[in-house]
Parts: sequence; C-alpha cells; structure tokens
Amino acid sequence: MAIVAIGAYDTTGALGETVDIYSALHRAILNNIPDQAWLKDRDSRYILVNDAFMAACGLPEENILERTPADVWSASWARKYLRTDRAVVRSGQRSRYEESRCGKDGKLRWYDTIKTPIRDEHGEVIGTVGISRDITESKRAQQELLASRTQLRELSAYLESVREAERTRISRELHDELGQSLTALRLGLNLLESQGHGAHDWRTQVQMLKDIADSTVESVQRIAADLRPPMLDELGLIAAIEWLAESMAERGGMQCTLRLPATPCAFGRELSTAIFRITQESLTNACRHGRASHVLVVMCEEPALVRLRISDNGRGIDSSPDRRHRSLGLLGMHERALMLGGRLTVQSEPGAGTCVEAELPKAGARAATE
Repeated sequence: MAIVAIGAYDTTGALGETVDIYSALHRAILNNIPDQAWLKDRDSRYILVNDAFMAACGLPEENILERTPADVWSASWARKYLRTDRAVVRSGQRSRYEESRCGKDGKLRWYDTIKTPIRDEHGEVIGTVGISRDITESKRAQQELLASRTQLRELSAYLESVREAERTRISRELHDELGQSLTALRLGLNLLESQGHGAHDWRTQVQMLKDIADSTVESVQRIAADLRPPMLDELGLIAAIEWLAESMAERGGMQCTLRLPATPCAFGRELSTAIFRITQESLTNACRHGRASHVLVVMCEEPALVRLRISDNGRGIDSSPDRRHRSLGLLGMHERALMLGGRLTVQSEPGAGTCVEAELPKAGARAATE
C-alpha cells in the first residue's frame, strides 16, 4: 500500500521527483520484506529497488537505478520484463504470472510476480510497481505431491495386479494339488469300501492313501507359509528370516549369509512384519531380477533403532522391461519404512549389485497407530 501511495503524492507529474522525497521511507519499508520489490517509470526505468531485488540480480543500487531491465537482466529475461511492463502500462490492469530463472547457485528457482500500474491524480499511468516472491519450495512440494500421487496410483494398480496374481496362484495350487490329492483320497476310500478288509492289496491301498495325505498336508503348509510364515508369529523374526534364506537357497540357488542378533528380538508385530517383508522383497529382487549368487543380510539392534542392510552381488538395477515392477516393489518397501517413521535407501548401479538399507525406530509401530 505504501508503494502505491507514491502516485498520490506526485503533484509535479514526475514520478522520479516524488520518489526522491519519499525514497528513504519507502526503502526502509521495502527492505523489511523478504520479497523482491521495485518501482519503475512508464519507460521501465528502475526508480526504487529493495535489498532482496539487488541480491537477486547481483548488482548494487547505483548499477540499477535509472536503467531498464535490458541493463540489469539477461536478454531473454529483459525481453519478458519489458513486454509485461508495457502490457501493464498500456492496459492499466494488474498482471500476475509465474516465472522461473536460475539463481546464483545455478539451480532453477520459481517466482510469483505481480505488477501493478501507478496512476497520477488525473488517472494516467505513470509507472509500475512490482513484487516477486520466491515460491520454489512450494513449487517443489507441489511437484513432489503430484509425483507422489502418480506413484501411489501406480503402486495401487501394481498391488491390485499382484493381489489378483496371488489369488490366481493360490486357486491353481488348490485345484491342481489339493484338489487332485483329495480326489485320489476319495477314490481310494471308495475302492477300500468296495473291496472290504479282506482284499489282498488292502494294506497297499492304505499306504498309498497315507502318502497322498502326507503330500496334501505338505502342500497346505507350503501355501500357508508362502502367504505368511507361521514361524514369524510362533518362533519370531530371527527364525523367520533364517527360514526365508533357506527357502531362497533351495528354490533359487542363491547363497544367503546372515548376521543377525544372537538373542531373540522382542519387536512388535508391525515392526517384525515390516522387517520380514523388506527382507523378503530384497531377496526376491536379488534372486529374480538381479540374478545374484550371494546376498548378505545384516540386522543390528540399537536402543531406539533397528538397522537392516541387505546387499547382493547381482547385476543391479537396469533398464530391463521388468524394472517398473521392481521399482514399485522398492516403493512398497519405502512405504513400509515411512509408515513406521523410518527411512529406507537403495543404492545400485548396473553390474555392481544392490544395497538396501533401512532404519526403523522401535517406537515407530506404536506411533503409526496413535
């Protein structure tokens, strides 16, 4: 408001003379705001600038006053500033726009700029006043939010496809393995019923049915373990990770070296599940995508934190077609860590293996539910 009031004191019709009278007062006011602020005459010559403006363009006041944007800024920015100045003077309307330019550090920064016409007592436009606010952080936050939303949509779609694939797998195994085994048991029982106990091959039929029953029990246990290992709840996290490493060695031929706490870990269900799933996803990625032959799993318990480090000697993260699914798996691990108030980092280079490190607070599981 103080800047616009300059025009009201312009009894001579010369904006420069008015500014000379009130420049000390207005400079004191302008220098107490963090935004870049300036005053120009109708020919775009700078009449007054504040400290933030001088810091932005990197010039002292004597090299700015009585000069135009062409003398202060680069050619491309100068053309834009002169064009918007003329538009405000010609239309007599305020203009607001976002602009971006590189700072002294060479990094791109965003600004919200407002230019307003200044009128004399006759209503004639005699200059412009401008304020430019640095909105880089809010712009980055907005971009990160949009990127996060995109990632969440992709993750949601990926999880839905994984869920459907898991349902299909379970359905197939129930039909192919359990269904066939139960059908064989039913046929065997019918045969025993028709032959009676005196048949010569009765014992052979009973043994066959016992073998089928044993195989069925093993299939049920394997399917249940794939969904959630019972030992994670019954024997604890250490035993579950050891079982996971043994399973990976048996199924994928990948050697796993474990360096785990010697004593059982008294973690809550949420924390234990997160550590197990992060380890499971990392080992799966190392075996299936990284084609690693060896993985090292290190878990350290500290007073307030649990540190988990999983490194492999595989081919690292590459540009193969399945990278998108792997990146969504990594995103899922990040989300698990964030939900507990922790953090997860992934370091990988093509051909140099992958290292996943997680720091999870022991109180994170409680904090996440409060």
